[in-house]
Amino acid sequence: MPQIEASEARVWRVLGAVPDPEIPIVSIVDLGIVRYVHWQEGRPRVGLTPTYVGCPATDAIRTAVRQALTGAGYADAVIEEVLSPPWTSDWLTPAAHAKLAAFGIAPPDPVEREAEASCTIRCPRCGSDQTRLVSEFGSTPCKAHYRCESCLEPFDRFKCI
Repeated sequence: MPQIEASEARVWRVLGAVPDPEIPIVSIVDLGIVRYVHWQEGRPRVGLTPTYVGCPATDAIRTAVRQALTGAGYADAVIEEVLSPPWTSDWLTPAAHAKLAAFGIAPPDPVEREAEASCTIRCPRCGSDQTRLVSEFGSTPCKAHYRCESCLEPFDRFKCI
C-alpha cells in the first residue's frame, strides 16, 4: 500500500505542474479541476471536472494531462471526465487565490456566492473597493472585466460559479 500512495503522490505532483491553458499562472490542481487520483489495476485513474460544461479549454487540458502523464511514465493512465458534482470556484486552492491576485486577477471569495450581485470587488492591484463592472465577459468566459476607480487599472475577476 505505501508504494501505491507514493505513486499517487507522484501523479499529483505531475498534475500540479500542468498549467491551465487560459490562466497559465495556476495549475489544474490549483484550480481544483483534478478531482481524484486512484490506483486501479496497476495504473492511475485521474478524474477531471471542467470548470463548466462547454469550456473551450477542456480538450487542451485533457491533452496536456495525457502528455504530462505519458512523459512521467504513466502512458496507460485512464483520464475520466467527472461532471457531478459540477466544478465550483470554491474548489480553488489558497495557492490559486494568491497566484490569481498576484497576477492581477481578482479571485472570488467563497462567501460571495450568496451575495454575488451586491458584493464588494477589491482591486487586485491597489486593494481599493472602488471598482465597477465593465463587462460580464472578461478575457475568458470564466472571468468578468472590472475597472478600479482609484488606480484606474482594468482587471479581470474570476467569477463565482
